[in-house]
Amino acid sequence: MLGPVAIGWAAVAMLAAPVAPSPASPYGEPPPDRIVIDVVAVNGSGCPAGTANVTVSPDNTAFTMTYSAYSAQVGVGAKPTDFRKNCQLSLNVHVPQGFTYAVASADYRGFAHLEKGATGLERANYYFQGMQQTTYVNHHFTGPLHDNWQASDTTDIDALVYAPCGAIRYFNINTELRVDAGTSDPTRTTSFVAMDSTDGSINTLYHFAWKQCPRG
Repeated sequence: MLGPVAIGWAAVAMLAAPVAPSPASPYGEPPPDRIVIDVVAVNGSGCPAGTANVTVSPDNTAFTMTYSAYSAQVGVGAKPTDFRKNCQLSLNVHVPQGFTYAVASADYRGFAHLEKGATGLERANYYFQGMQQTTYVNHHFTGPLHDNWQASDTTDIDALVYAPCGAIRYFNINTELRVDAGTSDPTRTTSFVAMDSTDGSINTLYHFAWKQCPRG
């Protein structure tokens, strides 16, 4: 089950010193062959047809989702249904024979403008086709806020759920954005939480964990 981690940025200073060999990744070594991800189905008010795209990193350690119309809002100019937007993705991850994968963590990014008294929410859950859904992981935002935001979900190593070896199981991702006017005045102001990007600079990054399937 994916759980929330702290939101924020960290700077690390590196001092000149002998570098020891890097330990093996706790998330396994990715397969050397190219990974292909097909978007089987896209549903939801936050990802109309043609507005969600997936890209696999060259080193097979992650994949990126980019949205171009994913924003929830309340107030001036907003429709009554705009306070909540959602997106349900069903992905077919083609992996080389002999490997299986789990999604170890997810990094969400966006921009929010929340008036004083308004609140926002980003939430997500994840599951393989035919398997139990995880509970939603919630990240809350409170106005006043006018800035980029980042939220991360992560899974303990011993709690990772891998795709069954030798079976085709679509990986499903459900995400949602909400905005509540709260004590702000929606007749005079607008509050929104967005996870969209027109230039690809704002995206969602999903990190793989890999392991080899048993032989035979």
